[in-house]
Amino acid sequence: MAGDFETILYEPDGAVATVTMNRPDMANAQDSRLIDELDAALDLADADDAIRVVILAGAGKHFSSGHDLKAIVGGEGADPWVALRETPEGKFQHEKTMYFDRCMRIHDFRKPTIAAVQGSCVAAGLMLAAMCDLIVAADDAVFSNPVLRLTGAGVELLVEPWEIGIRKAKEFLFTGDTIDAQEAWRLGLVNRVVPRAELTRRTRELADRIALVPPVTAQVVKDTLNHTGTLMGKRDALKYHFMAHHWVHNTATALDALAARKAKGSMKEVIAERDAGRPRPQP
Repeated sequence: MAGDFETILYEPDGAVATVTMNRPDMANAQDSRLIDELDAALDLADADDAIRVVILAGAGKHFSSGHDLKAIVGGEGADPWVALRETPEGKFQHEKTMYFDRCMRIHDFRKPTIAAVQGSCVAAGLMLAAMCDLIVAADDAVFSNPVLRLTGAGVELLVEPWEIGIRKAKEFLFTGDTIDAQEAWRLGLVNRVVPRAELTRRTRELADRIALVPPVTAQVVKDTLNHTGTLMGKRDALKYHFMAHHWVHNTATALDALAARKAKGSMKEVIAERDAGRPRPQP
């Protein structure tokens, strides 16, 4: 094992390095330390010429429940970004640095990456998995992005149109519904679905096969494929949504919801009260 980490495990083994988010008691919710440590683990993998493939995994029952916002917006614990987020400019800088740029670094990482997903893969968890080149899903994996119901505009990188197509992305985001592993495979969100008990082994087998490709070849072809996405407008679309995401942050709808959350301590309670005041959908 290499690296001195608190929230992740970094395990280089032959040509494959496995980076495991290690906050199982928090469903691997991503706080600032975890995001920083994921980035530091990429530094280790990038600097080690023996490493040809990186696996991104989550310890415990779930891959990742998304961002851990308790310190950032809930005042629970210390976080160096809290003070900066007191202004719209600071909030923008925080999310661009920690969410947008850090995720795009995984997307652009010169070595192939594979996400091994089990259990819940929610919001920023889905965003993180989608930054990897391949996704292997356990048969118990479920994917969701319910942020629109929380008054947000989706997470910082709106990956859904590129992962499941525009029409299905609209349904997925507007309803907040979950997609199970088999449906995710059918839509092209994941590459393979495997039994939960075999997720680690089957992901490693795939990584070992990819590691047979000479590094320079893998790097060049990955860059070409990513560039194809850029020519199709992917990078510009992601940047456009990031700016829209921040505009929504500062609407009265979002600010009122944030104030209500701070007062009540639970976004679920805020949503329940909001929904109770609206006409019920007709059957």
